[in-house]
Amino acid sequence: MMTPSRSLIRRFLPYFSAGIRYNSRLLSSSSAVRESRPSSSESPSSSPDAVLMTDSCIRRMKELQAEEASQKLLRLSIEAGGCSGFQYNFSLDNKINDDDRIFEQDGVKLVVDNISFDFVKGATVDYVEELIRAAFQVSTNPSAVGGCSCKSSFMAK
Repeated sequence: MMTPSRSLIRRFLPYFSAGIRYNSRLLSSSSAVRESRPSSSESPSSSPDAVLMTDSCIRRMKELQAEEASQKLLRLSIEAGGCSGFQYNFSLDNKINDDDRIFEQDGVKLVVDNISFDFVKGATVDYVEELIRAAFQVSTNPSAVGGCSCKSSFMAK
């Protein structure tokens, strides 16, 4: 028979281990940034780790860019939280930082900071319109082992 404290530990173990992996990646990627800079622009076919965009995502970004005077970039970042441990955060930006990786398809640029990139290598970004919402979302992510049904959060490998 399991004691209540042992059961509690088993339930929270995935969250603790995800936090440890996150901190480990954070430390290793920050030292890697100092050693060598990634290329400022990557084409989708240049790397199997490239973050791709669907036609729907590209079409929506072009619509948004047409409405704005300045050329907007789609920024994808990862934050701790959400119902599965980590959550995707999309925003429109007009600035590229030194530690950003840029993925361009059909004139649309997707920007991912170096730390978040470890969590979305090889992922595909989509734009989905549903009855209750319309939003950018990560449709496939090989770096995730699970996620919530709304696809706004995930558990990292």
